[in-house]
Amino acid sequence: MTKASRRLRPFASLLLALAWPALGQQTDVPRCNAYGGYTFLDSPSIGLFENGFNAQFGVNVKSWLTAGADYSIASGDIDLTPGLLTTALQQRLAAQLGQLAAAGQIPPGYMLRVPQHSRTQTFAIGAQLAFRHFTHQTLFLRPVTAGAIYETATPHPTDPIAAAISAQLAPSGHVTSYTWFLGAGGGIDFLLTRNFALRAQVDVVWNHLFDDLLENGRWTVRFSVGPAFNFGRNIPP
Repeated sequence: MTKASRRLRPFASLLLALAWPALGQQTDVPRCNAYGGYTFLDSPSIGLFENGFNAQFGVNVKSWLTAGADYSIASGDIDLTPGLLTTALQQRLAAQLGQLAAAGQIPPGYMLRVPQHSRTQTFAIGAQLAFRHFTHQTLFLRPVTAGAIYETATPHPTDPIAAAISAQLAPSGHVTSYTWFLGAGGGIDFLLTRNFALRAQVDVVWNHLFDDLLENGRWTVRFSVGPAFNFGRNIPP
């Protein structure tokens, strides 16, 4: 079981318990909805966990179909190690560290580790399918989400050797990368009133940021929870 799934398990149990009651078709579906709340991004393959904020806006084209836009920003810390880098960079660093070791300039058993702070932004658009057969809960699915992800990484080396390596990889003090992604997700709205709901959702995307530095791409899981606001005229079922 991944770290992301362990973090999500108590939330999933709570959502299932709350969603069980209250059968009945929804008849009042406002035209628009807006959302803002806490989010985390988890990329377990590189050990990056980020906390932040997620915002969404949607228009209900039909009672069962929503077109929307999504933005999130989050930040966290990671330890960059040679094993995460491309093969070419690993070979180059191994040669440099070997020369330093031969010259007695690094201690025996030295392991290169560069802590860094990452800030990630995502921008996405897509369609959402709604299941409105409960009176006070709306289940939704995002079968395909398209977007862009942009990340800034700032090294914070803790020793002179790591500082020298960081200067090679990030001469300006930080590096940035962006790429396109496809993903999918879903969640639930707990309808407290016609105009107010509590939303919980999970999305999964594949991306390969910093493909000139990192050998592999990564799966990123996003969980988000917060208030949603529904407004506008009613959409007939």
